[in-house]
Amino acid sequence: MAEILELKPARHARGTVRLPGSKSISNRVVLLAALAQGETEVSGLLDADDTRVMREALSRLGIALSESTDGMTIRGSGGAFAQKKADLFLGNAGTALRPLTAALALSEGEYYVSGVARMHERPIGDLVDALRAIGARIDYRGKPGFPPLIVHPAKISVTQPVPVKGDVSSQFLSALLMALPLTGKAAAIEVQGELISKPYVEITLNVMRRFGVDVARSGWTRFALPNAAYQSPGRIFVEGDASSASYFLGAGALGGGPVRVEGVGRASIQGDVRFAEVLEAMGAEVRMGDGWIECAAKGRLRGIDLDLNHIPDAAMTAAVLALFADGPSTLRNIASWRVKETDRLAAMATELRKLGASVEEGSDYLAITPGPVKDGAQIDTYDDHRMAMSFSLVAFGGAPVRIRDPQCVAKTFPGFFAALEKIRA
Repeated sequence: MAEILELKPARHARGTVRLPGSKSISNRVVLLAALAQGETEVSGLLDADDTRVMREALSRLGIALSESTDGMTIRGSGGAFAQKKADLFLGNAGTALRPLTAALALSEGEYYVSGVARMHERPIGDLVDALRAIGARIDYRGKPGFPPLIVHPAKISVTQPVPVKGDVSSQFLSALLMALPLTGKAAAIEVQGELISKPYVEITLNVMRRFGVDVARSGWTRFALPNAAYQSPGRIFVEGDASSASYFLGAGALGGGPVRVEGVGRASIQGDVRFAEVLEAMGAEVRMGDGWIECAAKGRLRGIDLDLNHIPDAAMTAAVLALFADGPSTLRNIASWRVKETDRLAAMATELRKLGASVEEGSDYLAITPGPVKDGAQIDTYDDHRMAMSFSLVAFGGAPVRIRDPQCVAKTFPGFFAALEKIRA
């Protein structure tokens, strides 16, 4: 793919897109299948950079993964990893590095865990502190609080509720939840502070339940894990990616539609299906079935003022749609953007201004006042797949746009631009 992708204005958006598998579900399923007793046949897995690094790491840890025409078969270890020494590179995949770190801390081995330069700028200190509280031995090899890490053999003892902070990333809680069954004992987790991105924790609990570990929670502050080991469900299906769905639904809202996505819908366990509510608030028409969602325009989009803490990834799509609204929009409670693949608050503000918007960047919000959209703006993507995918929607608003480093979408959706072309008219 060229270093700069030029997207011409689309006259209309119409058609159907079959979504790739959910990244969040894929990496959770693969990890728990690796830790479970028995073989698991997985279909619908996402094949992208973030899931490949997880699979490669599990192979280095001695897990047998075999490709099949329908997906992948994973032979679980029946507990902690048998391979007690490994050097693991996890790219920029938070859904791989953070849960895997917790599982490694309970595997009584010596492991080096690293990623790309940006991953080494993304915090992990709250997770490490929680693991150290139960006896884990983890050292930082660079800046304290950030990868890379060395995990040493350690005896884990869980006699009191494990405290973990919840206000930076929900992945720290998810990592602990998925790892603690390896202790072979009942355990409890107490969340300190407000837990953000709660729907992603719901995904974790749902997948754990499928593997035989049913966690009881008291609100969003206390989680009680039974003394239960992971057991393979035999077969499991990964539904389509709801975050990826937001781009095509957004194209329908801008380009007339209808645009339908298949693989995710009313029955989804992903919080990002609630992006449909954002589209409706902006004035678009949304229809939904158990395995599909469809969006069409009903005139010019309206400005919004919404708390989007529960859908931080899909919120980026809303920020680009705000360029074409009939008035100002404010996206609130999105501080977690600061510690994603890039500082998304700063990056989004910079690129929206290139397109003619007036943007106020707060510590946890963006206030966007649209102006005449400038043609031919060159969008920097900051090696962030969601920057590239969300700003591609500008073309469906009727303005040409140039996307730098378009291949960064391979992180979660290698075929994104080909799929986008299919709905362009």
